[in-house]
Amino acid sequence: MKTLVIVGAGTGLGLFIAKKFGSEGFRVATISRNSEKLKVIQEELSNLNIETKTYIADITDLEALKQSIQAIKIDFGSIDVIEFSPYAKEDKFTNILETTPDSVSEMLKTYLFPSIQLVNDVLPDMINKGEGAILFTTGVSTIFPLPFAGNAGIIGAGLRNYAESLYTQLEDKNIFIRHLSIGTVIEPGTIGDPNLIAEAWYNLYNQREKFEETFPKDLKKSDIS
Repeated sequence: MKTLVIVGAGTGLGLFIAKKFGSEGFRVATISRNSEKLKVIQEELSNLNIETKTYIADITDLEALKQSIQAIKIDFGSIDVIEFSPYAKEDKFTNILETTPDSVSEMLKTYLFPSIQLVNDVLPDMINKGEGAILFTTGVSTIFPLPFAGNAGIIGAGLRNYAESLYTQLEDKNIFIRHLSIGTVIEPGTIGDPNLIAEAWYNLYNQREKFEETFPKDLKKSDIS
């Protein structure tokens, strides 16, 4: 049985991704700094008979993140798929005209540094095993420059560049790097229903030789500006 790890898991999208992959036969490990959210995730997945375990760690603490990944490897034996989707921290977004080194540094610690740490922790095992997948979830400012999210867009674009570089190096090694950029509010019963996004993520994971997709599909900048 394969193991999915969700990093930055919450009771919104992270939970629904866990449910989707779990329904496809995956065991699920979740990492978050919020113990209450992890408790909800544990209960909901257990009620669906999805094998799961939770791990408390602040992903901006790279050593704590690394220790959680090592604990998951011990508990589950291996990591087959890892999905990175930390809380967006919209309250920390700065307009591009007000973006400072400090505001960019905040996003570096939240997004870019943890993602690189995760790749360092899981990629060698995936290469040795000859298979695996690393999934990056971002906001649409990663693809389309949005002035209101200046600092987030700068770091998101860097993360996307990093992910696509990994994709070009690893696709022929049976290690699949995928990127889903979300351009809508995530809310049940709307176009951004987390069930729909989780379904889109699973479909993108299963596609071969396709690096990224937007949600909604084929999103254009004119759709959000």
